[in-house]
Amino acid sequence: MTVEEFVKLRDFVYRKTGIYFEEHKKYYVESRIESRIRATGHENFRSYFTWLRFDMMGKELQELVNLLTVNETYFFREYYQLKCFAEEVLPEILDKKRGEKLRKIRVWSAGCSTGEEPYTLAIIMEEMLEDLEGVTWEVHATDINTEVMEKAELGLYSKRSVRLVPEEYKMRYFLKRGEFYEVIPNIKKKVEFYQLNLMDAAEMRKMNNFDLIFCRNVLIYFDDASRREVALYFYEALTEGGYIFLGHSESMSRITPIFKLRRFKNAFVYQK
Repeated sequence: MTVEEFVKLRDFVYRKTGIYFEEHKKYYVESRIESRIRATGHENFRSYFTWLRFDMMGKELQELVNLLTVNETYFFREYYQLKCFAEEVLPEILDKKRGEKLRKIRVWSAGCSTGEEPYTLAIIMEEMLEDLEGVTWEVHATDINTEVMEKAELGLYSKRSVRLVPEEYKMRYFLKRGEFYEVIPNIKKKVEFYQLNLMDAAEMRKMNNFDLIFCRNVLIYFDDASRREVALYFYEALTEGGYIFLGHSESMSRITPIFKLRRFKNAFVYQK
C-alpha cells in the first residue's frame, strides 16, 4: 500500500466513523486491508477501494471496521477507577436520588469491545446495590464492531480475561466451561448490548438519561474534532450532575471545558 492509498483509505474511514489512524499506524492498517482484498477476491487496492466506496449497504465497511477496531481488554481493568465507582460515585448517585420513589441507575459502557467492562460494572452493581430496597439498575453496552458484540453477548471468556477477578466473584458470577468461564445468566440479562457508532448524530441523540458513562481508551482512536463532537454527545446523554470515566491516560479537560473535574480519593472523574 502506498502512502497515497493509505491516506485515501484513512480519510474515508474517518469520514464514516470518526476513527483516525496516524501515519505510524500504516503497517497495522495495511495488514488488515490486504486480508480484506484477498477475502473479497479483488486483485489490488484500487479495485477494492472503489468497490468499498460504492457499497451502498455498507456491509464491507462494517467488515473492515471490525478488523480495524479489535482491542484486547479484561475484567476489572484499572481497578482503582472501579473502586472509585463502587465506593464513592455510586453512593453520591444514590444520595441524589434519595427523594425518588423508585431509584433507577443507568450506566453506559461506550466502546465495550468483547464485554469485559460492562459485565464488570454489572457485577459491581449487583454487589453494591443488591440489598437496597427500591433501587434498580441497568447497564447499556455499545460498540461499533459487530464481531466483538457477538462475543460479548456470548459471555464466554478465557482464563487470561478473568485473571484479575477476585476468586469469590469468580465462584459467584461465572460458570466453568472446560478451559473457559461463562458469565452467569443473572448478570447477562442485566446488560443490554447494541451496535452504535459514536459519530452517528441521529443514534447518539437517542442515548439519554444516563447517570454514568464509562468510555475508557476509546477516544484515543479519534482526532481532536471527533473527540469534541463525541464529548458533546456524552454531555447531552448524561443526567444533570452525571459522571464520566475516561482511560487513565485520557483527559476530558484537553477535549472540552464543559465537564467539571472531580478529584475523588481513588480516581479523577469528570462530571456534568
